[in-house]
Amino acid sequence: MRRVVRFIGVRLLLALVTLWLLSMIVFAGGQLLPGDVGRAILGPLADARAVAALNHQLGVDRPLLTQYTSWISHFLRGDMGESYAFRAPVAPFIGSALWNSAKLGALAFVVVVPLGIAGGVYAALHSGRWIDRVISIGGLTATVVPEFVSSIVLILIFGVWLQWLPIEATAPADANILVQLKHLILPVLPLVFVFFGYIARMARAGTVEALDADYTRTAILKGLPQRVVIVRHVLRNALLPTVTVAATQLGYMIGGLVVVETLFHYQGIGSLIYNAAKAKDFPMLEAGVLTIGVIYTAANLIADALYVVLNPRLRTGASR
Repeated sequence: MRRVVRFIGVRLLLALVTLWLLSMIVFAGGQLLPGDVGRAILGPLADARAVAALNHQLGVDRPLLTQYTSWISHFLRGDMGESYAFRAPVAPFIGSALWNSAKLGALAFVVVVPLGIAGGVYAALHSGRWIDRVISIGGLTATVVPEFVSSIVLILIFGVWLQWLPIEATAPADANILVQLKHLILPVLPLVFVFFGYIARMARAGTVEALDADYTRTAILKGLPQRVVIVRHVLRNALLPTVTVAATQLGYMIGGLVVVETLFHYQGIGSLIYNAAKAKDFPMLEAGVLTIGVIYTAANLIADALYVVLNPRLRTGASR
């Protein structure tokens, strides 16, 4: 038990260091964006003195170390600052966009994880046959196709030609849950295509390895039915790495949706960060990127904890 706690503690410490480094990179990257904050807000025809006065009011003319210290100290206290573009607190915008991205990512996660596991296991049970090749090659092909390509193809087929599904992911404000789900189907499909290949390959590899393991042969020699062998012995050991990989992908499904959210006009955290970068809205940009970093880090910590909890060999080794 002590080793398990130490393992999680080390991972947590590394996560905090990673977030600290990310905060410095995000802040430095925001400063390197071309253009002037005051000029971006007031417009290209604004008087230079007015631009300088606004920059002084916003504090962007202070030394960089002072700006970083002020920003990160406020962020740690839960104050994300005030948006330059909207002249309003950043936190409500981040919360609303994050909730929208969470709905989109969660729906994709719920669809792709069972589908990927089922496809990988089925391919492994029919290893070397045509169905195995179809699932493996199809999953790999879908993985390497960029989201913007598959998104455009889906929009053209199902949104424009067939007109089966709406091409905008944002449903009307008074829409019920079924209408909201209908609007999210098209943007979910590109994510399913990308992650199906990853999860299916992990599930297939783990299942093939488990089928060749000694404990599987022992179970077969004992005369256990094939279904019992697969469920009790093969899947319990084969799906462990797949579960951890799926947990790490959850962070991307929530935070890495810039292309999908932009193409489908969805007000998520990815599109919010993209628009903040264009407008040189540093508080919005930095808060959004650091929030995504926290999500990624939390997803990796959850994956590490799941691996320790679900792997009996690690638990046994930790108890010795």
